Amino acid sequence: MLITLVSISTFVISKSSNYIMEKEPILKAFGQRVQELRKERNLSQEQLADLAGVHRTYIGMIERAEKNITLCNIERIAKALKLDIKDLF
Repeated sequence: MLITLVSISTFVISKSSNYIMEKEPILKAFGQRVQELRKERNLSQEQLADLAGVHRTYIGMIERAEKNITLCNIERIAKALKLDIKDLF
């Protein structure tokens, strides 16, 4: 028996209590774009995190589409990359 719950991400719970997370396409696309721009600037995740004022693990979670990032943090990352917010999309 499978029960599907829908929220920010889709979770599927099976009888064996295994959790499978399907990542939202918008989060995947955004994370890939952040990673692309970070690498173009030869920045590590830790360096970008320092510039943006966020925790170092947060950047990795964004790039792996594990976090539903807030608008405020999108702005911080854009400023750290010296971009307008629109350039992240």
